[in-house]
Amino acid sequence: MRHRPGGGSTVQRTLSVLCAAGLLVLTTFAQTNPAGPAPSAPAGPQQSPPQTIAQQAQAAAQPGPVAYHGPFHIEMPHSRNPLAPYMPSTVPELNLQNSQRLYDLIQDGKLRISLRDAIALALENNLTLASFRYNFPIARADLQRTKAGGNANGVNTSVVSTTASGFGASGGGGGSAASSATAGNGGLVTSTLGAGAAVPPFDPLLILSGYVQHTVTPEPNLSQVGVELYKVNNIEVQSQYQQYFPLGTYLQVNYTGFRAANNSPYFAVNPELNSNFTLYLQQPLLYGFGFASNERFIHIAKRNLQTTDLAFQQQVIATVTDIEKLYWDLVNAYQDVQVKTRSLDYANQTLADDQKQLELQNIPAMQVTKDQSAVATSEGDLTIAKATLRHNELLIKDDLTRTDDPSIDEIPVIPLDLQGGPDPNESQTITQLIDEAMKNRPEVAIFRNAAEVQRQSLKDINSELLPQLNLYGYYGGTGAAGPKNPNCSLGAVQCATSLPTDFSSMFVNTFNYSAPQYEVGVNLTINIRNRIVKADQFRAVLAYRQSQIAQEQQQKSLRFDIRDSQFALVQAQARVAATQKARDLAQNTFDIAKKEQDIGAMSRYDTLIAEQGLAVAESAFFTAQTAYEKAKADIDRATGTTLDRTGVSIDDARTGVVAQSRP
Repeated sequence: MRHRPGGGSTVQRTLSVLCAAGLLVLTTFAQTNPAGPAPSAPAGPQQSPPQTIAQQAQAAAQPGPVAYHGPFHIEMPHSRNPLAPYMPSTVPELNLQNSQRLYDLIQDGKLRISLRDAIALALENNLTLASFRYNFPIARADLQRTKAGGNANGVNTSVVSTTASGFGASGGGGGSAASSATAGNGGLVTSTLGAGAAVPPFDPLLILSGYVQHTVTPEPNLSQVGVELYKVNNIEVQSQYQQYFPLGTYLQVNYTGFRAANNSPYFAVNPELNSNFTLYLQQPLLYGFGFASNERFIHIAKRNLQTTDLAFQQQVIATVTDIEKLYWDLVNAYQDVQVKTRSLDYANQTLADDQKQLELQNIPAMQVTKDQSAVATSEGDLTIAKATLRHNELLIKDDLTRTDDPSIDEIPVIPLDLQGGPDPNESQTITQLIDEAMKNRPEVAIFRNAAEVQRQSLKDINSELLPQLNLYGYYGGTGAAGPKNPNCSLGAVQCATSLPTDFSSMFVNTFNYSAPQYEVGVNLTINIRNRIVKADQFRAVLAYRQSQIAQEQQQKSLRFDIRDSQFALVQAQARVAATQKARDLAQNTFDIAKKEQDIGAMSRYDTLIAEQGLAVAESAFFTAQTAYEKAKADIDRATGTTLDRTGVSIDDARTGVVAQSRP
C-alpha cells in the first residue's frame, strides 16, 4: 500500500499528541491517587478540585507543585489480629515537601511574607519542629513499655536553636528509669534514678513443649523386663502459664501429660497415661511489695510524657523567637538596601549635574573627582548591603522550608511588616515579669516534674533495703490411666489394675482432688550488712539534694534572664530614641543644604556630604529599630508569652498544619 507524501508525518504527529495527552492523564491520576482509594484524611486544609489538562500544563510552569500536607499524627498500631503482637510495626514515610502556603506567597517572582506568614511557615516546614514531633509517639511507646513491666527508656527533649544565630542548646530530657551512664570525672557515673526492687514483666508468658521418644535397649538379663530388646515409646506434652501482677504477686500454672508404652510383659498397664497439674502463687510481703514499687516506671513514663509536651512548647517558643529575630534582621537588611540605593542614586545625580557644570567651566575638575569618589563609595556600600540581604534571605528560607527547592532558592524575599506592634511586656515591672514567667515558662513545670520524679524515687528505693519475705502457696493434682496389658505375665494379682483406661477419666482425676498435693510456706532472705543497697539509698538522697540546688539555680537563672532581657529592652528603646533624633537632625541638615544649594550658598558636593550623613543616620536608626524588635521578642521568650503574643496555637504546632491565620 502506498502512502501519500507527507501523510506519515501527519499520522505520527497525531499519535504523538494522543500519547502525550494519555500520559498526562495517567500521570495526573497517579499523583492524585498513587495507591488506590485513600483513607479519609484528617481535618485540615481542603484539597483543590481536579484540574483540567490545560490548567495542569500551566501549573507545571509554576515552581514546586506540592502534594497534600496533612497533619502529623502517629499512633502505636492496635489490632485485634492475634498475630499482630509478633509482627513489626511501620511508621509512615517522611513528608519532606514544602507546604503549599510557601508557594501561595510567591507573587511576581518574589516571596512576600509578613511576620505572621514567616511564623506559620516555620510551624509547617521547620525541620527542628518536624523532628521533635516524633518525641510524642516515642513517649507514648515508652509508656506502653512500662505498662508491660519494662523500665522507662526516657525521651530526648533537649531544646535546640533552629538557626545559626540562635541561643544554643538548652533544656533537658525526660529521665530514663534505667541506670544511664554518662561521662564523669575519672570514669562513668551511674544514676540512681528509678532504683528500687526489681520490677517483673507484667505480660503473661505461655510456654509449650513436647516430644516423642523411641528407645530400644538390649537387656542382658530377661529377669529385668522379660524381653531381650526393651522397646519404649514415650510422648510428653508440657505447658506453663506464668504472670506477674503490679502488687508483686506471681502466678504459675503447669500441666504435663505423659504417655509411655513398652513391650515388657512385666507391666500391668500398657500403655500408661499420666497427667500432672500444679498451681503456684507467691506474694512478696516486704521487698517488691505494692503498686508504688512495681509501677514506678509507669509513673516515670507518664511524667516523661508531660515533660515531652512542655519541652515541645519550649521548642516552639525557641523556634518562633528565632524566626522573629531572623525576620527583623531581614527587615533591617532590606531597609538598608533601600537606603544605600537612594544614596547611590543621589550620588550619581550629583555627579551628572557636576559633569555638566564642568563642561560649562563653572566648577573645578576636583569637584567631579570628589563626586566620582562618592559614587564609588556608595556602590561599595550598596554591594555589601545587597550581600547582607542575600545572606539573611538564605537564613530565613532555610528555616521556612523542609527541602531545598531551586525555584525558591533564588527568589528574593520581601518583608511586608517593617515595624512591630506594641508589646504588653514593655509596661510591666520586673516583679510582674517574674510572676508571668513563673506561670508561663515551660521550664518551670519541667523542673517541677523532675523534682517530683526524684522525690518519688527516694520512696521507691527504700523497698530495696528490705529483706525478701515471700508467702507462697502450692496446689497440685495427679491423674493416671491406661488399659490392662494383655501380655502381662506376672500372675493374676500382679496383673490386676483399678486404673481407668481412657484419657478423659485421667484428665478429670487430675483436677477432682482425688490425688491432691498442697503446701503453704514462707521464704525469708536477709542480706547481712546490706552495704550495696544502703550505699545506693544514701546516694539517692544526696542526688535529691543536688536536684534541689539545681532547681534553685534554675529559678535564679530565670530571674536573671528576665532582668537581662528587660535591661536589653530598655537599652534598645533608648537607642531607638537617640538614633531617631540623629536621623531627624540629619534630615534637617540635608534639607537646609539643599535649599542653600538652590540659592548658590552651598555646592552640590556639600549637599552630597549631607545626604551621605542622612544615609548613615537612617541605617543606624533601622539597626536600632531591629535591635528593639529583637529585644521585644526576647523578653516575650523570657516571660513565656511568645505564643500568646504571636497568636500561635500549640495544637497547630503539634500537627504541623496552621489551619488559619489568627489575629
